[in-house]
Amino acid sequence: MVYTFGLARYPNSRYRDSMNRLSSYELKAMLHALSLDCEVTAESFGGADFLTFECRPLSPQELSRLSWHSAVVFLAEKEGRMLRPLSFDSGRYLDDDLPEILKYKGKTSPSFTRMMINMALSQTLFFMPDEPLTLLDPMCGKGTACFCALQAGMNAVGLDLDQKAVREAGDFFTRSLKLRMLKHSVQSRSETFGKSSVPVTDIIFADSKEHYQAGDTRSLRLAVGDTTAASALCRRRPARLLVADLPYGVQHAPQFGHRPESFKALLSRALPRWKQALAPGGVVAVSFNTLTFPTREVLDIVVSSGLTPCEGECFSHLRHEVEQAVVRDVVFMMNEPCKGGT
Repeated sequence: MVYTFGLARYPNSRYRDSMNRLSSYELKAMLHALSLDCEVTAESFGGADFLTFECRPLSPQELSRLSWHSAVVFLAEKEGRMLRPLSFDSGRYLDDDLPEILKYKGKTSPSFTRMMINMALSQTLFFMPDEPLTLLDPMCGKGTACFCALQAGMNAVGLDLDQKAVREAGDFFTRSLKLRMLKHSVQSRSETFGKSSVPVTDIIFADSKEHYQAGDTRSLRLAVGDTTAASALCRRRPARLLVADLPYGVQHAPQFGHRPESFKALLSRALPRWKQALAPGGVVAVSFNTLTFPTREVLDIVVSSGLTPCEGECFSHLRHEVEQAVVRDVVFMMNEPCKGGT
């Protein structure tokens, strides 16, 4: 059977070409996770972009999972030059617009974040999980990755040094829950990690009143502190996924104490703690600007930290230009050897 997936269209043609290429790798990785190693072909019909592949008939559950692809807006069967639209249940836990609404300088595109999540999940044994997973963003800013995870029905943990950004993320999410009339609770406290006291807020919620009363809930944990506190935050519930978007420019150089810290130094001290926060078989996805932090240096730090880089075509050609001063790449890594390159 031949399937074709319509892609979202970006206004910037150069960026669109890059994202379409990454979308192809993302779909191929997701198909591999379903034991479908088939070719993915880029096509255009009527001015719209599509990804087409041929495989055995997909089950409703598989079709639903593939609909989570970061750029897919239309699913169809292809018969010759005719497209037959497919209906499917996306299985979204919260509304699609949750990661999109909060705007701020330096925000990572939610669609790019979803791509990182999907490709990370494709290298795990829980691509189609039986229970909610936990995603950790140890440099969360105002929470885009956390909101992408919550939208998909995961639990999320966000950590950042920027107290104002973390507070805005929490306030925004509680307002969203009230607007949607979803039952929830908010608990704030301070926890001591080593010599530091870290403010922590837990927001417990559910997608319906019935689920909330039955205890079938999800959680967003937000904390203000250095990224190395990630291991302590996930001590009771290790994360299955860790997604981090490093600052892109020298003007946004990370701070440790009051001294500027290089990206190399930051990642070198952070990765061992991130590894401790991750469950066995969990995956770390880190995006960064190669003009300020070359990929080779990132991979050297990954290997020295005891994590295993994910290899294969889908994970080796993700470098792309975002703007003149930003050429972005993504590295995926596991606690243990990957289950197989794609």
